[in-house]
Formats: sequence, C-alpha cells, structure tokens
Amino acid sequence: DFATPRAILTGHDYEITCAAICAELGLVISGSKEGPCLIHSMNGDLLRTLEGPETVAGPKNCLRPKLIQASREGHCVIYYENGLFCVFSVNGRLQATMETNDKIK
Repeated sequence: DFATPRAILTGHDYEITCAAICAELGLVISGSKEGPCLIHSMNGDLLRTLEGPETVAGPKNCLRPKLIQASREGHCVIYYENGLFCVFSVNGRLQATMETNDKIK
C-alpha cells in the first residue's frame, strides 16, 4: 500500500519553515521563509493569512516565522526569527505580541 496525500496545501511562494496541525479544529498552520503564515483546513482550503505586526524596525522585521504552535481553543502562537512572539486567534486576529532577546528552540 502506498500513502496518498489527504490534501495539497497551496499559497506559499517560498519554502515552508514551520507547520502545526490542530486535529481538534481541523486546521493546518504553516509559515514560509519570506511570507506570512497561512491557515488551511484539513481538506486543503485556504482559510486565513496571518500577517505579523509592523514593529519599530519596519514590517520586514517580522517576516520569518520559525516556530508555530496551535491550541485546541483556537489560539496560534508564532515565534519569529527576530525574537517576536505573536498570538493570533483562529480568525486571524492579532491578540498579543512580546519581544525577547533569548534564543528559542
């Protein structure tokens, strides 16, 4: 038996750097090297685009998502390469941000 993909997710223009699956909500959240994070349904439908906030250094300071985690309550935490944490609702609304100088892995 060969495994076949359940869905093909499209929408990123650059390579995927991080992804998370929230099976309870049926969502796949992914981030790419030079673009926003996207929320897809498990069927492959593009639902939302999560744009990072503009910071003091400008919008390009927030373009490289490094880690993503989704909760079953519908929150998505994204850690960007520049040390910025963002919390989004499943509807794509930015709820909180926090900057850190620590290295997060």
